[in-house]
Amino acid sequence: MVRFSFAGYDLIALTQGALFWPARAALIVADLHFEKASWFAMRGQMLPPYDSLATLADLTALAAATEAAEIWCLGDSFHDSAGCDRLPEAAQAMLRDLTATRRWTWITGNHDFALVDRCGGDVVAEAVVDGLVLRHEAVAGEVRAELSGHYHPKLRLRVRGQNISRRCFVATARKLVLPAFGSLTGGLDVGHPEIVRAVGVGAEALVPVQDRLLRFPIAA
Repeated sequence: MVRFSFAGYDLIALTQGALFWPARAALIVADLHFEKASWFAMRGQMLPPYDSLATLADLTALAAATEAAEIWCLGDSFHDSAGCDRLPEAAQAMLRDLTATRRWTWITGNHDFALVDRCGGDVVAEAVVDGLVLRHEAVAGEVRAELSGHYHPKLRLRVRGQNISRRCFVATARKLVLPAFGSLTGGLDVGHPEIVRAVGVGAEALVPVQDRLLRFPIAA
């Protein structure tokens, strides 16, 4: 757990790819993509059907470790808007336990834009919390401090002849993009033009490791 300041807010970057906001006891995650495997299975591409259970197990453990009172999901929590209906019974029970015991807010994304409340929690398009904007996709012209997801950012490096890929946060003075938390998600290189377009120049890739936050400048 690594504390850092973003736009005047005191936050904690977690190595699991989530944020913790101590002032609100709020855990913030992005791009869970529950039931991605079953979505592909319906289209003939068979994947191991354990992605939702694995993601929920990780999220449950993190919520307990941080003693989170609030959980905010920054969009694409389900791989499609009907994903909650396909959750296995065990996953449904895990999710409902989480949403019943904490203030839970789903922010809709491009994959689950038609999400309705079938698994507990509140569903909103975006939110402003203590002046901090929470939405799925960064808005290029936004002047307020903003948290978002959508891009699944990953930092790719070549170290001692080895290619290394790590999920990471992308930060500027006013924008912070979270990595995907889901167990079955890919990633977009931090230098991709779409990420640069969304956050602007002067961005850094942030990688939390134990008690340090590693910072890597992103070339525009």
